[in-house]
Amino acid sequence: MNKISLLVIVLVMATASTGLAKDMRQSFQSLEKQRKTMAQKAASELAFARAHAREQALTIKKDRQALEQAIAALKSENKDLAKLTQGLEKKVQNLRAQGLDLGKSLETCRAVNKELAGFVHSHAKELKALLVESLQSGLNPNRHPFLLPIINQERFWSMDDLKKMTQTLFDEIRSSGEVNLCQGPIVDRQGRDRTARILTLGNFNGIYVLETESGQAEEIGFLLYSDQSQRFFALSKQPSARMADQLEGYLSGDEDSAPMDISRGGALRRFTHELSLAAQVPKGGPIVWPILVILVLALVILGERVIFFVRQRVKIDPFMDQVAALVDRDDWEECARFMRDRKKGLIPRVLLKALDFRTHCREEMENALQEAILKEIPVVERFLSTLGMLAAIAPLMGLLGTVTGMINTFHVITYYGAGDPRMMSGGISEALVTTMLGLAVAIPSMLCHTLLSRQVETQINQVEEKAVSFVNMVFKARQVSNGNPG
Repeated sequence: MNKISLLVIVLVMATASTGLAKDMRQSFQSLEKQRKTMAQKAASELAFARAHAREQALTIKKDRQALEQAIAALKSENKDLAKLTQGLEKKVQNLRAQGLDLGKSLETCRAVNKELAGFVHSHAKELKALLVESLQSGLNPNRHPFLLPIINQERFWSMDDLKKMTQTLFDEIRSSGEVNLCQGPIVDRQGRDRTARILTLGNFNGIYVLETESGQAEEIGFLLYSDQSQRFFALSKQPSARMADQLEGYLSGDEDSAPMDISRGGALRRFTHELSLAAQVPKGGPIVWPILVILVLALVILGERVIFFVRQRVKIDPFMDQVAALVDRDDWEECARFMRDRKKGLIPRVLLKALDFRTHCREEMENALQEAILKEIPVVERFLSTLGMLAAIAPLMGLLGTVTGMINTFHVITYYGAGDPRMMSGGISEALVTTMLGLAVAIPSMLCHTLLSRQVETQINQVEEKAVSFVNMVFKARQVSNGNPG
């Protein structure tokens, strides 16, 4: 079985190998043809590739040479660029140094320009304030509008602005040292627009003269300048007659000087608001009237005492010399008549009463003189105590007015607070006016009381001295008449 199978297999394999060999020969022949065809094709392609390679080699060689030349050119250019870069770097360094220097110069210029701009700005404001407050602006208004853009920094100033500022300032300096007389508009004391003759004394004060149609001076006075409206206003209070005459004489050329307000209107404004004593008195309240009554009484007493002492005045030394001469002659009737003619005087009245006791003893005569002196003392001292009392009461009344005024002030503060000082001015005015008036009455009254008291003491001392002298005269004359001169 195995042998048969093996034989079969051999036969099959032989048959297959024979067919396979045949097929392999045919395949080999076709493959050989393909090989030859491919070899020919490969040879042609190889030739073509070699030719192409030769061409490529030539091209590459040319390109290499070109590249080498380009590289050499680039290297040369690179060297040039390196040199140029070094030069540029040095130039950049120089420019940076110049830039730093220019930056410093720019900062310096900015600081200088800023300082100069601030200087011009501040001086423009000062110049505007000077022009606005200047009396010359009343004659030449609108001199400062060109300064407003500089002050408000709406634009940067120019040299033309500086020149104009300088020229305006020099014009102001020149005009402030001049006396100018011209016609111009003013607002009079009634608030009406008038045309008047205006005299400006520099920038200190102005004087106006309102004239009638015939050219006569109707009104003369001082001017105030308003910096808001840039106009002249007549001072609401006219100057005194003496000052008005001086102003009129200066305007007409008859006077060499005129009143000048060196405070540039401050003193004139204060002069306007000054109150006279008659205007201040009603502000003192009801306490003022008793003080005024005290003043009137003190004046009446002072007047009466002055008249009394004037009427009592006698030339003492000539009078006593004449009396001594009559006593020496024992002419007692003439002596009595001489004293009666002068009995308005205190000394003659006292001596006349003692003349009747010339024949009595010395003690009785001295007693008579002392009695006459004591009788005259109340007449001489009359009303002096009243005057002293009034001098003492006056400051107390002023103090009372001060207290009541302060009470009113504190009432106002209680109800309305201390926000508005004008609310408290009434009470403070009452307090101060009464104190002022009380002292104004008390000080002269006290002085007059002291002077009158001193005059009374002087007269009493003189009477006592002359009384003793008269007694001595009488008894000396009696001793002579009795033949005993010693």
